[in-house]
Amino acid sequence: MAESDFYTKDGTVDHKGNPANIKKTGTWKACPFIIGNECCERLAYYGMSSNLVRYFKHRLNQHTSVATRNNQNWSGTCYITPLIGAFLADAYLGRYWTIALFSIIYVFGMTLLAMSATVHGIKPRCYTEDNCDPTVTQSAVFFVALYLVALGTGGIKPCVSSYGADQFDDTNETEKKHKSSFFNWFYFSINIGALIASSVLVWVQDNVSWGWGFGIPAIAMAIAVVFFFSGTRLYRNQKPGGSPLTRLCQVVVASFRKCRVAVPADKSLLYETMDAESNIKGSRKVEHTEDLSFFDKAAVETESDDIKGTVNSWRLCTVTQVEELKAVIRLLPIWATGIIFAAVYSQMSNLFVLQGERMNTHVGNSTFKIPPASLSIFDTLSVIFWVPIYDRIIVPVTRKFTGHKNGLTQLQRMGIGLFISIFAMVVAAILELERLREVRRHNYYEVKEMPMTIFWQVPQYFLIGCAEVFTLIGQLEFFYEQAPDAMRSFCSALQLTTIALGNYLSSLLVTIVTAITARNDKLGWIPDNLNYGHIHYFFFLLAVLSVLNLGAFLLIAKWYTYKKAVGTLR
Repeated sequence: MAESDFYTKDGTVDHKGNPANIKKTGTWKACPFIIGNECCERLAYYGMSSNLVRYFKHRLNQHTSVATRNNQNWSGTCYITPLIGAFLADAYLGRYWTIALFSIIYVFGMTLLAMSATVHGIKPRCYTEDNCDPTVTQSAVFFVALYLVALGTGGIKPCVSSYGADQFDDTNETEKKHKSSFFNWFYFSINIGALIASSVLVWVQDNVSWGWGFGIPAIAMAIAVVFFFSGTRLYRNQKPGGSPLTRLCQVVVASFRKCRVAVPADKSLLYETMDAESNIKGSRKVEHTEDLSFFDKAAVETESDDIKGTVNSWRLCTVTQVEELKAVIRLLPIWATGIIFAAVYSQMSNLFVLQGERMNTHVGNSTFKIPPASLSIFDTLSVIFWVPIYDRIIVPVTRKFTGHKNGLTQLQRMGIGLFISIFAMVVAAILELERLREVRRHNYYEVKEMPMTIFWQVPQYFLIGCAEVFTLIGQLEFFYEQAPDAMRSFCSALQLTTIALGNYLSSLLVTIVTAITARNDKLGWIPDNLNYGHIHYFFFLLAVLSVLNLGAFLLIAKWYTYKKAVGTLR
């Protein structure tokens, strides 16, 4: 066996900067530390976010529509800030140090959040359970803590899944087969954390105190950091490849500078380095593709490109650099179709919770009451149920029919999830229609909890969980696989921004719907007392948008061109 066979061929290095040893680093040896970190971090995140809309409403004394908007705006920010972490990881710090830096910010934010619900002076003063009078300073401290958490979680979120996938060498067929399973089990770990958060922690917040309800997530985040650092010696690390945004801009500028230059019919004449490796650190060479041919002009060599013996990168780019831009552009339409799905997904922590508040929260005939936000446990249980079913049954069975190594392509998987999400909204709307019929029939308008069990919400949560397994895990894998090698954190962040924009879209829809339906002193679709409202119209609206979105997705997926990398790195 040659000495080179002892090391990975995808450019990864160990914690000392040496080529990564196949036997001593990466694969499932390293993944438990990454998966354990993610499980604890998600426990921390969902532990404070699942019930956040109720904190806004009952502790910060906000109206239903304001609480919903604030919750969704914050959730959206949590999925916009990944662009910051992704840029730093791909350009300068690498994924390991980016996760380390933002984890510290995350822990600080969680600690301040716990203090804002515990320490006298910055804790809102409450006269009764639902009658609080926070000062401007108290609200400000809470929001500062909240947005520090948004920065922390955003900084690490695009890096963790990509970092886990980095532990498997793409050029090694044996390791590559395990990568798809990694994404399934990575998402499984997310939902183990969410399971504990939506059951135990939500109950603590509603029945013990918000101080403990936010304090336990802070401790969980500290444990997540310990988990991550414990695996340092086993990790494989991709070197940062310089600013990806600069490289993309160079291709655009060079293309427009040569807008009158003809692209040769023989594409082998386009500029590429003579070396076996790409000149982009951490990236393999990529085969030329025929679509988006305007940008090929950036790789056409002319006399003005060579200045004093050096190539001007703003005039001449390699084929691989051009293909980086093409890959990102091809991802954008698929990316856009994730926004409506994210708006549907966001209802679990917003209108589903407020809908559940108006239902009977007792478990059977006992005195035990389940917090409305804890119903998201059934979304989590759905994911925990479907992930092993998908990985161990659906993949092997469909593989026999399709011949694809993963059974379904990533796009097919995502499309199935989008289809299922439509039914989640229809089921939620039908439940609300039936609930309002009972309200009218028995005059329950002023009753806080009507005698219809909250467990009627289980199907809508379960359907969203099923849709997640297909769409969100499919997106995780798709955006990692189709991203240029040196832009994987950036493209993972791009995928996460769909969740941000979905939250913002939902917030915008709430604002528009409220403005239109609450005119002339009407209560509108989403009043403070939902017994007078019509949130089923809002759910039907999302269902219609989801149908249109699925149609657009099918058209886009039909014409998508998959990326083809060539060569190895060392």
